Amino acid sequence: MRSNIKFANSARTHEGARSLAKTSPAFKLRRTVMACLLFEDSFYEDGQTAAVRIKALVRECSFDEVAEIAIEAREKMNLRHVPLLLVRETLRYYTGRKVGDLIEQVIQRPDEIGELLALYWDDGKDQPLTSQLKIGLARAFCKFNEYQLAKWNKDGAVSLRDAMFLCHARPRMRAHHDKFTKAERRGLRFGDFMQSRPTGLSVDELLYGKLAHNMLETPDTWEVQLSGGADKKATFERLMSENKLGAMALLRNLRGMTEAGVDDMLIRKSLMSANVERVLPFRFIAAARHAPRFEVELEMAMFSSLAGMDMLRGNTALLIDHSGSMNNIISAKSEISRFDAAAAVAMILRERAESCRIFTFAEHCVEVAPRRGFALVDAVKAVVNPVSTKLGKAVRHVYDQYPECDRIIVITDEQSQDVPPAPRGTGYIVNVAAYQNGIGYGDWVTINGWSEAILDYIKANEAQI
Repeated sequence: MRSNIKFANSARTHEGARSLAKTSPAFKLRRTVMACLLFEDSFYEDGQTAAVRIKALVRECSFDEVAEIAIEAREKMNLRHVPLLLVRETLRYYTGRKVGDLIEQVIQRPDEIGELLALYWDDGKDQPLTSQLKIGLARAFCKFNEYQLAKWNKDGAVSLRDAMFLCHARPRMRAHHDKFTKAERRGLRFGDFMQSRPTGLSVDELLYGKLAHNMLETPDTWEVQLSGGADKKATFERLMSENKLGAMALLRNLRGMTEAGVDDMLIRKSLMSANVERVLPFRFIAAARHAPRFEVELEMAMFSSLAGMDMLRGNTALLIDHSGSMNNIISAKSEISRFDAAAAVAMILRERAESCRIFTFAEHCVEVAPRRGFALVDAVKAVVNPVSTKLGKAVRHVYDQYPECDRIIVITDEQSQDVPPAPRGTGYIVNVAAYQNGIGYGDWVTINGWSEAILDYIKANEAQI
């Protein structure tokens, strides 16, 4: 017999540092999900590996744990695809109304209905829909108006029309129930939908009829107009003047608009008034890279969503990972790297810190000027560093140079050759990658993701201290 055998932790980061000794399945799922662009390759892992790990971890977690992570990923981190994968996996192991409620809450754009069905049928198209999947999708349909349905009713694996029939989605009744009686369902013919007043049909009932008969009004979007041959300059100027160009469309088309000769003042005005609540911070870096003349407005738009947030009181040290793995792009269709995502988070944290000193590290740690906005990104990028990553060495250097700091915030992919010492005061590791193992442990608080919600987590944590 043998007893009292010491546990040997074999988990290592991709660069060799010892990882967490013991973590719960929910913790592992959270760190994989919150910075995951589904099926996209990263520096050390391919996208399929992360997806397989997510599926395995869902099986080990409770429904409440998975639901909380899925909702947080969708509503706080503004991720779209990975929450749908979590929902699809819950359908394998759980039943009941709570599953339908989760589906309804996670789906926040019409095209996500078809994307969820595509994930559901990844195991085989002959798999029948579960009752809760039908219920959740049917409820989700009620969120959207005609413009939203028409905008996203595109050719794909599953059209919105097909999805509506598959889940038996029905419009809400005029003033009372969500369901039709059998007699009412039999009486709803095509002519009824086109003559709502004589039959007393509601706007919602008319809308579902239009979708069923492919008669949705063509949406007035830049994609529709340009594909129809409309003039690019005139189209963008009209849509901006009528406030019909969303924030993401505005950012993605800045270069095209400037090349087409769109009025600069109109673009600046639209940037200042755009609703950027759901725009991830690194999108502004990409937009500024292609249209540098609008940097001032882009900075102001990015910071506008932070105006109501409290300041981080005291002395803050920001430590930004600039190692080789951070230069990996976040997706195959993107020009944005994980370093760009980290720099965008740093810009936001720098803006809300009362007193701040900024450092960057790879093999060596270097202090950079505490600039604001895009100037901060340039300052960090200007520091040339070898490719190896030594976070433990960097943290000790920060404490040597800035012993009075109250908190240290490390923004990294957590792939290091060494582990950091325990923080003096409060220490945060903001993980911007989806790798299995990391080095945030002990007294360090690990935050996964790259949205401005990181500020909320820090404030909430320090309110409890």
